[in-house]
Amino acid sequence: MIFDGFSIFVFAILAVALTLIFMGVKSVPQGSEYTIERFGRYTRTLRPGLHLIVPFIDRIGAKINMMEQVMDVPSQEVITKDNAMVTVDGVVFYQVQDAASAAYEVTNLERAIINLTMTNIRTVMGSMDLDELLSQRDRINAQLLTVVDEATTAWGVKATRIEIKDIAPPTDLVDSMARQMKAERDKRAAILEAEGLRQAAILTAEGEKQSTILEAEGRREAAFRDAEAREREAEAESKATSMLSEALARGDRNAINYFVAQQYVEAFRQFASSPNQKVVFLPMEASALVGSLGGIGEIAKDIFGKDAPTTPIANGGRTSQ
Repeated sequence: MIFDGFSIFVFAILAVALTLIFMGVKSVPQGSEYTIERFGRYTRTLRPGLHLIVPFIDRIGAKINMMEQVMDVPSQEVITKDNAMVTVDGVVFYQVQDAASAAYEVTNLERAIINLTMTNIRTVMGSMDLDELLSQRDRINAQLLTVVDEATTAWGVKATRIEIKDIAPPTDLVDSMARQMKAERDKRAAILEAEGLRQAAILTAEGEKQSTILEAEGRREAAFRDAEAREREAEAESKATSMLSEALARGDRNAINYFVAQQYVEAFRQFASSPNQKVVFLPMEASALVGSLGGIGEIAKDIFGKDAPTTPIANGGRTSQ
């Protein structure tokens, strides 16, 4: 009986010791921190890892998540500076920096952050026009983040991001905005079309101008070349006349025959090529024409040498042997 009573006592002591050890050993997971209270007063913070506390004297006050967390901000109605009613919601990202402050400086940390964010959304958006709300979300997010982060610093919390998810104007206002946008786009389209027509007219006029200039330059070049051709023709005629005059002065019968034959043939050619209807009776002084052509043959004979053949016309259709 004595042994049995001693055994029970030993087992009881062992059970109490194991209970105290179990109560005194605390394991803190990664990403969390525990606050320790001694007789209800905060004493220290347990970091991730294995820790020992005094059973029945020390106890865990709060278990704080130290990782970045996200909370949805409920939708709410906001009146803008130009008296437009819009429905707004968002999301806030935050991270606890000081576990003791988050546990003992504010009651219900998440609710406090949500209410603080909603209040500042109404403040910031209420000071802006509707057009600014719809086009400057980055500015709104930056202002909200600055205000909320400054207010939560005392709670040991760092607000990392605040994003406005949706801004929903009333239906009638959306319809008005759609009509305004359509009118603005129609206006821009009309302006672009008018600008295109203006550019097309300018290019067309420029093309016509260049065409006129080129045409005038072409006419000037043609006139210049015609004048040059006439000048050369006149020079040639003058030279021929001069040579003929010299031949006449020397009494050259062949030159006289050449001159007469040339004028006679030219007159006969002009008469034959005139557009008026005519009837020509041959011979019409054909002997004079033949004689003139014979003079031309004599000139050619003098030029090309004594052995040049005499033209059949000049010899009455016979060839000299």
